[in-house]
Amino acid sequence: MVSEVKKISGRAIILIGDDIDTDRIIPARYLKAITFDGLGEGVFIDDRTALKGEHPFDQPQYQGANVLIVNRNFGCGSSREHAPQAIAKWGIQALIGESFAEIFFGNCVAMGIPCVTADAPTVKKLQELVSADPQAAVTVNLETLQVSLGDYTTKVTMSQGTRSTFIAGTWDACGQLVAQSEAIQATAAQLPYLTWV
Repeated sequence: MVSEVKKISGRAIILIGDDIDTDRIIPARYLKAITFDGLGEGVFIDDRTALKGEHPFDQPQYQGANVLIVNRNFGCGSSREHAPQAIAKWGIQALIGESFAEIFFGNCVAMGIPCVTADAPTVKKLQELVSADPQAAVTVNLETLQVSLGDYTTKVTMSQGTRSTFIAGTWDACGQLVAQSEAIQATAAQLPYLTWV
């Protein structure tokens, strides 16, 4: 099973602000769920309720977007996997930002959602371009480490180790186990302690 992630194309949605934490992304009351199903409806629910339809995730021009453009330290706070799961269930397949909280970033990688970074002026420019034309095509290319938005193209960054796992498809630990099930069973059959009585 190969789960390569080399390029994500679609449209973008912007969320302006630093230090947007996981409690804002998905409130604690949603953590009671046994599965992640339905979390997309609750993403940013408290902010969305307070803004009465003016939150980007409620605005019609951003519906169907699959690339989220954020600012600094996105996903900080508690380490809940529900935050990237909620974003993914809403439809986000890649994130562009100034920086990401380490655990949030790791959870995204484990789910196959690349998070690329750029400096503050570049992120601001991308956000302005999306705001001016929410229908503009966006592409996050992990092979070239570039983002294209309409006629604008810029370099982005991602550590080489993380980038190579996406391109090779090895980010998917469960998929790797399933793909190697025969080899795992053969090794397990040779382990004497698995047959002790």
